[in-house]
Amino acid sequence: MYRTLAAALLCALFATPFASARDVPADLTSQLNSQLQANRESYGIAGQAVLVAHNGNVLYEGASGERDPATHAPATVDSIFAAQSMAKLLASTLVMQLVDQGKVDLDSPASRYVPDLPPAWQTIHVRDFLNHSSGIGEYYDRVDNRWVSKGYRGVAPDLAAALKVAGSAPMQFTTGSSVQYTQANYLVLTALLETHYRKPYPAIARERILQPLKMRSTSWGTASVPAQRAAVPYTGKDGQLQPANEDPWPDYGWGHADLQTTVGDMNRFLQALATGKLVRTATLEKLWQPQKLTGGGSNFFSTGWDTTRSDGYTQVGHDGGTRVRARLAYKGTLASGYWVIVYLTNGSARNVWSSTLVESTMAMAAPGEFPHAALSERLIGYALGSDNGSEDTLRAWLRDRSGIAPNELERAINATGYAIRNNLGDRPALKVFTLNTALYPTSANAWDSLAECHAALGEREIAEALYMKSKRLAKQPL
Repeated sequence: MYRTLAAALLCALFATPFASARDVPADLTSQLNSQLQANRESYGIAGQAVLVAHNGNVLYEGASGERDPATHAPATVDSIFAAQSMAKLLASTLVMQLVDQGKVDLDSPASRYVPDLPPAWQTIHVRDFLNHSSGIGEYYDRVDNRWVSKGYRGVAPDLAAALKVAGSAPMQFTTGSSVQYTQANYLVLTALLETHYRKPYPAIARERILQPLKMRSTSWGTASVPAQRAAVPYTGKDGQLQPANEDPWPDYGWGHADLQTTVGDMNRFLQALATGKLVRTATLEKLWQPQKLTGGGSNFFSTGWDTTRSDGYTQVGHDGGTRVRARLAYKGTLASGYWVIVYLTNGSARNVWSSTLVESTMAMAAPGEFPHAALSERLIGYALGSDNGSEDTLRAWLRDRSGIAPNELERAINATGYAIRNNLGDRPALKVFTLNTALYPTSANAWDSLAECHAALGEREIAEALYMKSKRLAKQPL
C-alpha cells in the first residue's frame, strides 16, 4: 500500500504540468483595469465584470461602471448579470452528459427520446436541434415589443403548446443544410431532458450542475435576483443608453434564455468542464468539432457551442446577445492547457458585440498566444485615434511583430475593419480599410471593402471608382 502511495506521489510530482502562457504581463491587473475603462469609454458600457483564468488560476477578476445607471449603483464582481442565451450552455452540457453515458445518440432522431414531436420533426437528429441546423420554425413572434405565440395573447402557456406552435410553422430549410438560430430547438432539448429525468428542467440543472459546482449566484429570471445585486439590463439607441425593459421568458424556456449569473459562477462552470468534472474531456473534444453541412461548409455551432479556430486554439462558448460572452480556449487538448474568459455587461450605448470585448481582454492577457485578438485591439486603437504610435509604427508592427502569418494578415485586417464598422461606425472603419489597401494594393478584396465603406458613408462617386478598381484587379492573373 505504502509503495503504491509513494509511486503515486512521485508520478504527481514529476507529471508534465499544463503549458504555461508565454507572455502574461506582470502588471496584468493594471492593464486590464485600463482596458475595461477604455472599453467603457469607446462603447458606452453601463457596467461590466470580467474574469480571466489560465489553467485553473484566476489571473484577473474585476468590475467597473454601474450595475444600474439610474441609481448609480456600482457594478462589482458579485453583481448578477442577465446572461440570457448563455443558458444554452447548461442545457447543452446536460445533453452531453447523456451522450457521454451512452444514453443519447446525437445522430439518432430526437423522436426516439421525446414523445409526440410534430410529424415533420420525426426524423430530425438530436445534433441538428443542438446546432440550430434543424430548419424548424420559431414558437413566438415579436409583436408590439412583446413575445407572442400564434393563437395566444402572449407566449404559449406550456412546453407542449409551444412545441405545437413551432411545429405548425413551415420548415425553414432542409435539415442539416444550413443554420438558423432558433429558440425552439432548445425546447426540444428541454423536453428530451425532462422525459429522461422525469422532472422539470430547472431541477435537473440545479441537481447536476449548479449545486455540485456551488454556483449559488446562478438562477433564471430577473425575479430570482436580489435587487441589491442585480445588473439592470440596458440597450443602446441612437448612441444612448436606455432601459432594455425585456419581457421575462416562460419557465419552460429557461433551457434557452433568462440565465442570471456572475463571472465567478461562470468560471466554476467552465473550469469544471475543462477538467472533466461534468463530461469527460475526451468526449468534449470530440463533440466540439464543427458540424459539416450538406449545403456546403461547416456549422459554427458544435453541440450547441459557438466554436471558432484561431491562433491554433479551439475557442468555444456562447453569448447572450451583445451584452455577455463566456469563452473557453484550448490548444489541441484540454489537458495541454486552457484559458477561461468571462465578460459580462448590462448593456452599451453602441451595442458592442460581446466577442469584441472578450478579445480585448485576450489581447491584454496573452498577446503572443492570441495574436488575432491583439491585432484587432491595435487596429481599434488606430481607428479611434487612441493609439499613440504613428501609422509608420503600426505598419512596422503589422509587418514584423503581429504574430500573424503574412498570407493571413490581409484577411485579418479586413475582418477587423468590418467589426469596427459594426461597433464603432463607418468613419473609424474607413481608416482600417484604407490602411489595408495601402498594405495590399493589388488585393481586389481590400479595395472592394474600402468601396463598400465609402458607399455606406454616402460617398457614391468614390465608391464606384473603387469598385471598378476592385473588379479590374480581380480579373488580373495571380
